[in-house]
Amino acid sequence: MTTIRNAPAAPQAPVRPRHGAVPGLLVTVAAAAVATGLGSLVPIVGGPVFGILLGALAAAVVPGLRDERWAPGYAVASKPVLQASIVVLGTGLSLRQVLEVGGGSLPVMLGTLAVALGGAWLLGRWLGVRGDTQTLIGVGTGICGASAIAATTAVLKPKQADVAYALGTIFAFNIAAVLLFPPLGHLLGLSPHAFGLWAGTAINDTSSVVAASFAYGEDAGSYGLVVKLTRTLTLIPIVIVLAVLKSRREARQAGPGATVAAMPWRRIVPLFLLGFVAAAALNSLGVIPGSWHPALTALGTFLITTALAGIGLSLRLGDLRRAGARPLLLGGLLWIAVAATSLGLQSLTGTL
Repeated sequence: MTTIRNAPAAPQAPVRPRHGAVPGLLVTVAAAAVATGLGSLVPIVGGPVFGILLGALAAAVVPGLRDERWAPGYAVASKPVLQASIVVLGTGLSLRQVLEVGGGSLPVMLGTLAVALGGAWLLGRWLGVRGDTQTLIGVGTGICGASAIAATTAVLKPKQADVAYALGTIFAFNIAAVLLFPPLGHLLGLSPHAFGLWAGTAINDTSSVVAASFAYGEDAGSYGLVVKLTRTLTLIPIVIVLAVLKSRREARQAGPGATVAAMPWRRIVPLFLLGFVAAAALNSLGVIPGSWHPALTALGTFLITTALAGIGLSLRLGDLRRAGARPLLLGGLLWIAVAATSLGLQSLTGTL
């Protein structure tokens, strides 16, 4: 009697969602729309922070949103949409603003940036907060909060938990700065110019700089905003350096024959960063009409909010619980160090 054996079934390719990234992307856009509305009601928090909070909350409360059919859309929001947001935000920057701020302010800006980045490395080692979380908190504290974290995320491709922790840290100390800086400024007797420089260098997000400095006065507000936008331009060299370091690490991991020089140039200098520089240059030349700026700023912020909503929807809250409170402590110590350094350098340079 002949026994018939069934041939082993051939491995099946993973089933891809019929509509690709569209369903998940629609979910992120819907979350971003709600977050933008909440951000307009509570501007010191802002839409991007609400985006990642709503995304994480929705994923925790509605288990179906963690299904694989949504994942391609979350991935599109977390990468291409995020990169596009950085390019659009570049249209609101002007290379002329570096000159407008003046040479007297640059030592304060560069000094506080060095303290933020160096402090993140030193304090991160001491607290045991290493890797991408350490980098994201340092860049977010030193440059421009959520926007800097978004640009760095597009290069480093960190875990969602690392991004969430960095944004949560920035959010906590943004709120503290908006509430504490104006009364502290009056207590210290700071001039509007000195307060604007302090706020622009020691408060993380641009929206929080505006809230705190305009609460101090019109002159402080306008100067603080120029300082912060000028500080944002430091994203360009910082992100390039991080991209080169990441490429070197990948080359080492690829084997002894791999070198950075052999890697595609787009891996070393990300395309979105070239777009960011081009957008800022076009704005500096007056190619982009001033009447377009509010709409472009709103679009860039909405794209960042959409991207962070996608990251939040991909997040697992258990990853955050495992990290503990050390990242928040790192952010707090950096924030205090940067604020103190700003005042100290202003005193040394005669701008206080």
